[in-house]
Amino acid sequence: MHRYLITGAGGFVAPHFLNLLRQRGEPFEALGVDLAPPVWTGPGVKTAALNLLDRAAVEACLVEFRPTRVLHLASVSSVAVSWKSPVESFQNNTNIFLHLLEALKNNNLAARVLSVGSSEEYGRVEAKDLPLTEQHPLNPGSPYGVARVAQEQLSKVFAEGYGTDIVMTRSFNHLGPGQKAQFVVSSFAKQMADAQKAGHKAFTLTAGNTQVVRDFLDVRDVVRAYLLLLERGRLGEVYNVCSGVGRSLDQVLATLARLNGLELKVEVDPALVRPNELMEIVGSAAKIHHEVGWAPEIPFEQSLKDLVDSWKM
Repeated sequence: MHRYLITGAGGFVAPHFLNLLRQRGEPFEALGVDLAPPVWTGPGVKTAALNLLDRAAVEACLVEFRPTRVLHLASVSSVAVSWKSPVESFQNNTNIFLHLLEALKNNNLAARVLSVGSSEEYGRVEAKDLPLTEQHPLNPGSPYGVARVAQEQLSKVFAEGYGTDIVMTRSFNHLGPGQKAQFVVSSFAKQMADAQKAGHKAFTLTAGNTQVVRDFLDVRDVVRAYLLLLERGRLGEVYNVCSGVGRSLDQVLATLARLNGLELKVEVDPALVRPNELMEIVGSAAKIHHEVGWAPEIPFEQSLKDLVDSWKM
């Protein structure tokens, strides 16, 4: 029976991962940790408050729980926030991960670690290079992207130097029920849900640059990928977790408006336009498909519908 330590348990992805474990019907134990512990219940499930910047506390937690698998989700995951608070972003992506690896190594804890990275590691790319494979050079264009590259490099150093059992991802944009409104598509969905609840048939939506193209993936497909990588991923390897399909935010907005029967006008708020914006990024999922047998299953329109519905509750 595997014992899962899930960091960032109060965030968007962790509850979906826990649901997946439950759906499989196999015995497991899980400890979800975050600055404020989430409200999780059920057999074999525990939560705890843990500041991953506190090295001694991290070590005590791992020694007591003795995980066999670690899903490291904790981070400051917003690119926009990283521009406003680059020091906090770097520390909360890199230092916290290093504390986890040191605790595992120093206490001879044989756990497999999934280091979750980001497509932001690729940075600005040319259209001719799309879709991006894992062999494409990394050239991060934001403080967040730099921190994620550092985390990936630390993973490789520990895997090669100490034999730590680490698998890495470069995860592309994901969405779905429960995502906070600080993320772009969820912000759109919330604004549309609010308009519908108010009885509007037409409304004006505030956004940043809607011409950017991103590779969006349903969070429920993401967690399936994460579990398969914990089970089958190769030690020291990095995998794109992506759909392989690029969609502009304009396309996303048009689909949302159609699904919700709304007439939409978009106003650009300069404050929402990021410095050094990456205009187009789309990944190749060939490696994860061939090596672990994963492919996305949830249609994009279903993801958008479920996201909007979650804001109506």
